[in-house]
Amino acid sequence: MSAAADRQSVEVAGHRLALTHLRKTLFPASGHTKAELLHYYARVADLLVPHTTDRAASFVRAPDGVGGERWYAKNPPPGAPDWVTVTRVPSKEGPAPHVVVDSTAALVAMANLGAYEVHVPQWRASTGPAVHDRVVVDLDPGPGAAVTHCCRVALALRTALAADGLTVCAVTSGSKGLHLYVPGRPTSADAAVDYARRLAGRMRGELPELATATMARAARHRKVFIDWSQNNSAKTTAAPYTLRVRERPGVATPLDWSEVAACRHPADVDFGPEEVVRRIAERDADPLAPLTATTGRGRLPDA
Repeated sequence: MSAAADRQSVEVAGHRLALTHLRKTLFPASGHTKAELLHYYARVADLLVPHTTDRAASFVRAPDGVGGERWYAKNPPPGAPDWVTVTRVPSKEGPAPHVVVDSTAALVAMANLGAYEVHVPQWRASTGPAVHDRVVVDLDPGPGAAVTHCCRVALALRTALAADGLTVCAVTSGSKGLHLYVPGRPTSADAAVDYARRLAGRMRGELPELATATMARAARHRKVFIDWSQNNSAKTTAAPYTLRVRERPGVATPLDWSEVAACRHPADVDFGPEEVVRRIAERDADPLAPLTATTGRGRLPDA
């Protein structure tokens, strides 16, 4: 994809896309243009799409970039191609349509419409919100804490999860914290939430000076908030490899556990689009392979 033209018609996986406003600078601090962001998504799609396939997507839309209006959108963006997969999610108002980002073409099409962040739930569209196939723990540093503190909590959580017979994968949030993903055998939404809550409570007991499971701001000073509530069926998490709309474009970046253990400064685990593409090219294995594997998944322990 060339950044020379402001409009370009391209074919992606058999679908014709009319890409527009390619020269628009969306992140003035870094100079990233829309063309560069679309090119990033095209390059990482093979690794991103397995984490969003069969999941109802929501988006952070920011058509004018970091300096313009941004909003969280659940419904398909206006102008979405009619070939994009759509699933319907139960809601108080009735079944609501959501896009399923299940191909490179769908990913690029959504980004072309200004949907730069992709968020998905912990359940699959094919089974519905009542059945989850993974647990996510969102480690959010409070005032006075940083991602370095999140890494310390993540290592303790990894040990606790291993004792329960579970594997865990680490991903930067693309902002200031970490997301830990635990692939599991399909289980009820209530069981997933309950396990995540109990796990957070265990960590609060083991690391009282470093971790809290309380959402209240007053309890989070210089501590890492272990947000177990992300497993609620109504909530979503930024998908691995998605861009994040901040002053400079962040990326929800998979980490090796050696990187988590070695983290001494926030910059150690802060990556932009070009760095993520380079990391992918330099690695022989995908750190998130257990998350997309269909075998070897552990069973969440009973209460």
